[in-house]
Amino acid sequence: MSVVDGVTRRAVPAGPDAPGPRRSARPRLTLVVLLVAQFMLAVDFSILNVALPVIGRGLGFSLANLQWIATAFALCAAGFTLLAGRIADLFGRRRLFLGGLAVLGLASLAGGLATGPQVLIAARVFQGLATAVVTPAGLALLTTSFPEGPLRQRALGLNGALMSAGFTTGAVLGGVLTDLLSWRWAFLVNVPVAAAVLVIAPMVLTESRPPVRPRLDLPGALAVTLGLLAVVLGFTRAGEHGWGDPAALLVLAAGLLLLIAFYLIERKAPAPLVPVTVLRRRAVAWGNVAGVLAFVTETSLVFLLTLYLQKVLGFSPLAAGLSFGVLGLGTVLGGTLAPRVIARTGTRAALITGALVQAAATAGLLALGTTARSLALLLPATFVGGVGNMLLIVAFMITATSGLPDHEQGMATGLATMSQQIGITMGTPVMSAIATGAMATTTVPGVLHGIRTAIAADAGLVLATALVAAVFLRAPAKE
Repeated sequence: MSVVDGVTRRAVPAGPDAPGPRRSARPRLTLVVLLVAQFMLAVDFSILNVALPVIGRGLGFSLANLQWIATAFALCAAGFTLLAGRIADLFGRRRLFLGGLAVLGLASLAGGLATGPQVLIAARVFQGLATAVVTPAGLALLTTSFPEGPLRQRALGLNGALMSAGFTTGAVLGGVLTDLLSWRWAFLVNVPVAAAVLVIAPMVLTESRPPVRPRLDLPGALAVTLGLLAVVLGFTRAGEHGWGDPAALLVLAAGLLLLIAFYLIERKAPAPLVPVTVLRRRAVAWGNVAGVLAFVTETSLVFLLTLYLQKVLGFSPLAAGLSFGVLGLGTVLGGTLAPRVIARTGTRAALITGALVQAAATAGLLALGTTARSLALLLPATFVGGVGNMLLIVAFMITATSGLPDHEQGMATGLATMSQQIGITMGTPVMSAIATGAMATTTVPGVLHGIRTAIAADAGLVLATALVAAVFLRAPAKE
């Protein structure tokens, strides 16, 4: 018996009696199963963006309430992730992973068959809860299935790349399914994928939990969950009732206080959800701030441009979805260039460069007009922005996990993935709140004004990311 990453494992016999082909095939199958599940979750974040206007007309959602289709998912996916990750440590990551996938499949089926807003919102809530369970459990299974070193780094690199690619794929796939079949298939496509993973996963995944069951930091779990819920809810209410709404400001303030309370609780907790010693490291803390902003900005921009293409230019869901293929090509190029840029300039310089490129491309979208001629601006701007965003994301992942001893690498990787999760889930509600809050009317000029306002805020956040890196992140002496 041996202990690897806090997980007890039985030694595999070496020599002629070792199961050679099966021994080499099982890790590959494990990797494929976990990456397919994570890719499906990433697709889920964006697959409904293009379909939202069609869903609104079909089920009777108003434009102001349309964001609740995304917000109901985001509230649960962002708010419960840390708690779900700890529960997976307590009761078994494999068990929670499989249970979460089952809930995701059933919720997707319910959403695809929904006949009214209430059923659809309930389905989105359960999809969000399932995502909050499956994401940290899947990441833990991934890290504990591969030893420290190149194998684990390669697996985590593939996971991050597929999460980014999945978001763009979701935007394209949502448009294709909505236009050629029905918006319902944006939900139903999850069902066969989840079923296939549920059939294969029990045969290749082994249970993973620490040899000593950790204690549940209940006060910390409640504080961070309620804090994240309040922050997302506050932004949503601000979008519906304006930024001067006392209730929205009160909820946002309560969320901020709860997150501060979470930090104070973690300082004294005997078994904290997030050790403060890790958070005190400059690269980890500020690197994750940059990561949240990176995922908030580019993912929410897809939502804003979906509204623009369909509400202002009158594009079909298919045409709108295909338009994001250019963004996908930009992310592929950015992912290819990132290692070379980082090797030459360092992670800090690459992070700042990526943020500045993305900010410039986003700011260019402020010139979008009401005619299809604006595609001559939108397509190259989203391509360049995708290159910059992927450079920023790769640099963030390296920054947030650098300068740490081996025994803290797992926690650092978990925090980086958590930042990715929170950024993706909060991006659409935040920018939707800004856009709808700035829309004086629902006419084309009114909608365009709201979208431009949100794009300006988006560009400002990307510039803030560059500022964070320039001021708070020290350049390493040697990469």
